[in-house]
Amino acid sequence: MDLQSLKIDRGQPATSRPGTSRRRSPWPLRLAGLGALAVAAWLLWPQLQGISDRLRLPQVQAYLVTDAAPAAAAASRGTAANGYVVAARRAALSSDVPGRIVEMRVREGSVVEKGEIVARLYADEYAAALQRAVADVAVAAANVQRSQANAAAAAASAAEAASMVDTATAQLTEAEANRDWADSELQRTTGLLREGAGSQRDVTRAQSDLAAAEARVAAMQAAVATSRRAKESAAQRQAVAEADLQVARAQELAAAASRDQAQTTLDKTNVRAPFAGIVVLKDAEVGEVVSPNSQGGSNARGAVCTMVDFDSLEVQANVPETTLASVQVGAPADVFLDAFPDDRLAGTVDRIWPTADRQKATVEVRVRLAQRDQRLRPEMGVRIVFRQGREQDDVVEASAPRARVFVPESAVVTIEGQTGAFVLERDVATFAAVAAGERRSGRVAIDSGLRAGQRIVLDPPVSLRSGDRVRLGAP
Repeated sequence: MDLQSLKIDRGQPATSRPGTSRRRSPWPLRLAGLGALAVAAWLLWPQLQGISDRLRLPQVQAYLVTDAAPAAAAASRGTAANGYVVAARRAALSSDVPGRIVEMRVREGSVVEKGEIVARLYADEYAAALQRAVADVAVAAANVQRSQANAAAAAASAAEAASMVDTATAQLTEAEANRDWADSELQRTTGLLREGAGSQRDVTRAQSDLAAAEARVAAMQAAVATSRRAKESAAQRQAVAEADLQVARAQELAAAASRDQAQTTLDKTNVRAPFAGIVVLKDAEVGEVVSPNSQGGSNARGAVCTMVDFDSLEVQANVPETTLASVQVGAPADVFLDAFPDDRLAGTVDRIWPTADRQKATVEVRVRLAQRDQRLRPEMGVRIVFRQGREQDDVVEASAPRARVFVPESAVVTIEGQTGAFVLERDVATFAAVAAGERRSGRVAIDSGLRAGQRIVLDPPVSLRSGDRVRLGAP
């Protein structure tokens, strides 16, 4: 090999000679290729690492640990069911008479007292009927007074007639006595005349006196008969007057009853609250007709408004038949409002319905709340936890865990006799020991060892060890 041809002449400038060619060095191209490969490797390193991880690392699912809701924590101590807030006292107010509404005094949310007027109907006709009934009562009262006066007059006449009978009877007795005396006088004078000791004149006078006495007796007998007939007539007039008085008094009572009926009918045009409560629904407006007997094809409203006694609010729950055995009347219950799930309301099982719903296979249970809560509204959704036994709330609360989370049962494993879960920090799974509690419906209560915000591995592979890198799969 001729090495002279490879020698570089640095003293003389390179000149191009016609007909001659020069070979270039391959190292610049090689260096450029290596640089391009380095840049490509740097750019594609995450993809290459991802491919490597997919081929080498186990794929797992992650679960985010969150604080357990109070309702879920309470459910671990008893049987849970969903329900609603209902009112034991609820009324759709209407009038007993049909009519057109002329005034509405309430709206949704109005607080009313017992007996307060919530609406008025058109009542001019009923008011006129009441005025007429009041006038009829006044007329009946006047008739009673007149009948009383007639009865008093008849009674006086009867008393006078009775007195006249007594007077005539006394006079008859006197006349009969005078007749007897005149008869005895005649007998005496006649005897004296037969003996020659008397005179005919005395006998004649005695006969005249006896005749006069007998006439007087006859007159008095006629007077007694007349007075007795007058007494009977006065008694009859008194009886008629008493009967008229009774009729007048009955008419007064009938007029008073008609007046009271008219007053009652007029009062029915005022729709009143039957108990103290809050209006939850206004069913009609001014100008609409309401009727207690409205039918499906009628344009009349059946109710003016609907009100609820908030002091009677309770909780209604439909408990499945399979868990009904764990619900007892008088047992405590925890109530959690869906709107305020973090607050527990204490309650007691008040009654269990005597029949079941065959379509839903449930039995209705009512829970009475220990205290009224201003946040309660009818038809609000709630979660009820029925506790076993009749223990007091303070005992239950003292024995219940203060901090507790619930995780899927598949995330809790036992390694070398230690119960725990794999906690994810980025892509590294670290085994953490936990204190597991109740297991219910595929979930485990964790009393300690985990906190909210941590991610744990679901269904960790058997080969997974603490500190191993893992690959998160799609949920």
